[in-house]
Amino acid sequence: MPNVGKSTLFNALLKKRVALSANYPFATIEPNTGVVAVPDSRLQTLATIVKAEEKMDSLPPIIPAVCEFVDIAGLVKGASTGAGLGNQFLSHIREVDAIVHVLRDFDDANIVREGSTDPKSDRETVETELALSDLQVIEKLVAAQEKQVRGSKDPLEEEKVKILKLVQDDLSEGKVLGKYHIGEERLKVWFDTLPLLTIKPLLYVFNVSEEEYAEKLKQNVILVREEVQWTSESHPGLDSGQARMTPSASSYAMTDSNTLVICAKVEEELVDLDEGEREEYLKELGILEPGLDRLIKKAYQTLGLISFLTAGKKEVRAWTVKSGSKAPQAAGVIHTDFEKGFIRAQVIEFEKYIEAGSLKTAKEKGWLRTEGKEYVIKDGDVVEFLVSA
Repeated sequence: MPNVGKSTLFNALLKKRVALSANYPFATIEPNTGVVAVPDSRLQTLATIVKAEEKMDSLPPIIPAVCEFVDIAGLVKGASTGAGLGNQFLSHIREVDAIVHVLRDFDDANIVREGSTDPKSDRETVETELALSDLQVIEKLVAAQEKQVRGSKDPLEEEKVKILKLVQDDLSEGKVLGKYHIGEERLKVWFDTLPLLTIKPLLYVFNVSEEEYAEKLKQNVILVREEVQWTSESHPGLDSGQARMTPSASSYAMTDSNTLVICAKVEEELVDLDEGEREEYLKELGILEPGLDRLIKKAYQTLGLISFLTAGKKEVRAWTVKSGSKAPQAAGVIHTDFEKGFIRAQVIEFEKYIEAGSLKTAKEKGWLRTEGKEYVIKDGDVVEFLVSA
């Protein structure tokens, strides 16, 4: 919603004043976009080892993985029918891969509440608007897909109609933010690209006051604690690989895995401090790690991403791949030709690399493994690819 701290948080993420942070609704009209580094202490450690092993005068360049954040204007009740420029803002949300929903969990008489009441009701208001907007979209998608079926002999086209109607039924019944398991790979790729808001991964950020920050972080106090058990449910016309996961309650579960407590005001103040002052300020508040680091890491996880690492004189770098990616696809992230020419990968876990103290020692101990095309890349794997020219 407006005035919950989205732009303040966004500015802190980028460590500069990019988005207009103002005490009135709809201060943000056009979305602001920024790319931030994913915190990864492993890179510094790897660079130190490479420097010693290669007898370098300085550390090799360190290149972290990155994550793109978009600051989008707040939504109000009636957004799905155009209130508060809602249609324009909803279209911006459709372009992202995951949603960070910032909830106002602080009291400040000096900051206007534009329709905001409390985290629970604010969440329900926004998610209802997302669902209502999706109902309008899915009606068009069903009509278009039914037309596609008439001109195709591919049985998957018929399956797409069934899945769309399943989502339409769930939205009509108030099952907001449904969770679906699509087994067939081609259908999964299609489903993940649908322009629907309510199937996107979701992360809730509770923006708390400076006074309550440490305590709420320590106790992990989340005002909405609705436990939802997901159960597999068959559906007429869908095989077991396309089962729907149905919540036992009508709303989406808020669990430790998709919630975060943060104080946007504190994070914005930390931007103007040097590293020593920052550490001292956090220590005074009783906080071990900056909230932004936790947010970036959790956003990365919410997107289903992991990092594999490469280490050498030229650079020490974290590369981004989807969790579950195989070695050739990971090689393709470095260069598209590498996927086509993939021969094998030399792999060692980060922890083993550190324990060995050098790549030479790791090889001598037999810890450097040779993996083929079916190897699934793990987070923290240090990899060297062999490819054909």
